[in-house]
Amino acid sequence: MGNQMTEMLKGTLEGVVLAILAGRPAYGYEITAQLRDQGFSEIVEGTIYALLVRIEQKGLVDVEKVPSEKGPPRKVYSLSTNGREQLEEFWKTWSFLVERIEQLHTNSKNNNSRNEGV
Repeated sequence: MGNQMTEMLKGTLEGVVLAILAGRPAYGYEITAQLRDQGFSEIVEGTIYALLVRIEQKGLVDVEKVPSEKGPPRKVYSLSTNGREQLEEFWKTWSFLVERIEQLHTNSKNNNSRNEGV
């Protein structure tokens, strides 16, 4: 399941991070830790930081530099207006896909049951 999970997550990670930021502003390590707490244990910080750079460039987040007790200031990310719109679109797309995939799954199970009875 590892490789398939990785590939599927690549396509949804931006939306997942936006959803985390919809809850509250966070910096990169906090986002990574929250993902790991949610069971995405194989996600590395570098992946999240690269994604944060991309969504910042797209204008989906606002960034505030906050002093850190240890080292340089931290970049704290929060959703921008564009980010909220993008997240709303993500959830619409996600709902559409989940509905269709569940339908395919149900049809597949039903077809397998009928074929086994023949």
